[in-house]
Amino acid sequence: MTLAHLFFFPFFGFGTVMYFLPSIIALARSKRDLLAIFLLNLFLGWSVIGWIVALVWAAKSDTPAAARYYR
Repeated sequence: MTLAHLFFFPFFGFGTVMYFLPSIIALARSKRDLLAIFLLNLFLGWSVIGWIVALVWAAKSDTPAAARYYR
């Protein structure tokens, strides 16, 4: 292995983890909208605003679904 390999792969891996951090948080929290958060992160995560929106959405707690009672 060359010196370039020792420095390139850790930074590449760290960047990938940071880019998909909202998706990882959503997966760890078992969010209902995991696919939507992932797609937002994938397509708009390159913009800072899209990444922040995905991060806030992933960190926000899910509201319980309202139960409907039928008579």
